[in-house]
Amino acid sequence: MLSKKILIKEIIELGYLKSPRIIEAFLAIDRKDFVNLDNKNEVYSNIPLPIGFGQTISQPLTVAFMLELLQPKKGEKILDIGSGSGWTSSLLSYLVNSENQKSKGQVIAIERILELKELGEKNTAKYNFVKKGIAKFFCADGAKDVSAICSQIGLKDGFDKILCSATVKEVPQEWREQLKIGGKIVVPFDGEIQLWIKKGDDSFDRQFFKGFSFVPLISCI
Repeated sequence: MLSKKILIKEIIELGYLKSPRIIEAFLAIDRKDFVNLDNKNEVYSNIPLPIGFGQTISQPLTVAFMLELLQPKKGEKILDIGSGSGWTSSLLSYLVNSENQKSKGQVIAIERILELKELGEKNTAKYNFVKKGIAKFFCADGAKDVSAICSQIGLKDGFDKILCSATVKEVPQEWREQLKIGGKIVVPFDGEIQLWIKKGDDSFDRQFFKGFSFVPLISCI
């Protein structure tokens, strides 16, 4: 019978899940809290599952791979684009959470579909990340509303890292501008995941990883 531990063991053995802290997050944040009841028998299968509105909760292997590229740290500010069911937002919240109030981590989760924003917020609240202010959810256009959200919440220094869970045709300028120098963007393009590392004001190193598939990012642009 499939279980959380068996799933995580499989992803580790396949080489996609490596870092002790990220493994710890996978153990602490249970995928079953983020899937529809209709799919409860497949919650620990290493496959994407529908969450409604043509969207999915990503394959666990893929989420692990993206988090390993991103390497979230305690105290960081991370932008989560296309937060969906809230699973990645909760994993990120666990990883950035710090007891040091001077360097308190935070996840800003943006979802274009209101019903999914509310679902993701409700699911993430199960772990008290919303109540503690570690995770904040917004129904907005992740491609063009980031600067306005930063102004709204008083985030002046931008983000340490950005995770996008939907395919884009190009990295929006707002993401580039709101990312700190040295920061990372992990984002899907057609058939691949890209890692962008910011070297200067609009200068990035890029790495490419083939063999992945995502739903498109919903945007007004």
